[in-house]
Formats: sequence, structure tokens, C-alpha cells
Amino acid sequence: MERRSINPWNWQQGRFDHAVETTGVERVLRCAGQTATDADGNVVGDDMAAQVTVALDNLEAVLTEAGMSLRNVVRVTWYVTSIERFREAAPSYRDRLAAGGFHAASTLVQVAALAFPGLQVEITATAVA
Repeated sequence: MERRSINPWNWQQGRFDHAVETTGVERVLRCAGQTATDADGNVVGDDMAAQVTVALDNLEAVLTEAGMSLRNVVRVTWYVTSIERFREAAPSYRDRLAAGGFHAASTLVQVAALAFPGLQVEITATAVA
């Protein structure tokens, strides 16, 4: 698989790509929204940083089960209940994403609520291999 970042502007540099082109893809994985829930479906974490950590743990578990990693993610949508709190939590996830080779076309959306009371973040992703 070949991957090419498309970035006609540079203001976002290092945070996300405006587009990601892939060629020679053999598999596409479309992940359902991953949230800060444990194996029994209970909401975990009281703040945005903790919930982003658990949601990423869950996303990585799905990717691993499919034989992929964060490096395979080409598209992600972050649904959050507060963009301000999400940005404040950036130190808790920025290094992890970089270390995992994550660099995807990204969208950030603030929503009034998520599927279960107490959830603050949900991550949907598309990965290719």
C-alpha cells in the first residue's frame, strides 16, 4: 500500500492531513465509534483526558484484532462534548498518536451528547492495509 498526504495549506502541519490518498490497498477496516467504555460497556473516566485515553485504547484493540495499528488509520472523526476540553487534553494523547505513526485526515465535531450519559468523546476511524 502507498500513502500520500495532500495538504494545500500548512497551518495544520503535524496535527492532521487535509486528505490522505491510498493506492494498492488490499483491506479496508471501517471502525464503529469507540468510546471510553470498559469490556462490560460501562463508561470509564471522569474527564476528557481520561476518556480520550480509554477510547484510544479501545480503537487500538479493534485495530490490533484486525492486524492493524494507528499507522493504518487514514480517516478519523472525533465527536466530543466540548472542543475546549478536548484541546486542553491534547498533551494526554498527542505524543501517543505521534509515536503510533498516526497521521490521518481528521474531523472534529462538538455534539450535545453521545450514546451513553457521561461519555465525552467518541472516535470513528477508517484504516487500510
